[in-house]
Amino acid sequence: MLELAILGLLTESPMHGYELRKRLSTTLGAFRALSYGSLYPTLRKLRDAGWISEEEPQLPVEGLSRRGKRVYQLTAEGKEHFGELLADVSPQAFDDEGFGTRLAFFAQTRADIRLQILEGRRQRVQEQRDGMSSSLHRTRDKLDRYTLQLQEHGLEGSDREVRWLSELIAIERSERPERSE
Repeated sequence: MLELAILGLLTESPMHGYELRKRLSTTLGAFRALSYGSLYPTLRKLRDAGWISEEEPQLPVEGLSRRGKRVYQLTAEGKEHFGELLADVSPQAFDDEGFGTRLAFFAQTRADIRLQILEGRRQRVQEQRDGMSSSLHRTRDKLDRYTLQLQEHGLEGSDREVRWLSELIAIERSERPERSE
């Protein structure tokens, strides 16, 4: 998903590593720690695959910085690969990390793909909720009040997410053009 996020951000404009890390944190959420130790190997992998290019740093301007910054930009092949990643509706697109990343780039995703991802995510959350509910009913009498409250809080969160996803699905369906037969 980091690959998708980097390519997605580079569709907007070329960026250097620090700027990319900052934008990734903003886009993917502050709670998702992103280290330079994962960013730069991914950038090298994308460069080696030909999906991004790396502009060598210019000599630093005296007094501003000790070293120049490498600027990364999307190549034509990278734009095509990004489109392929956006079109992928594998189960990874429905999990917590995958869905959040995909959602961040929904504006660039085809409507039919968005709908498939939303429906897949809703099904995944409903299945998780059903499992939690079933487990809670079996173990309710054995739980202390704090653990019980934590379990109930998790169920409420799942219910909220299912409602939210259902609303997004309804919006997607209402905005789809009618097919002429």
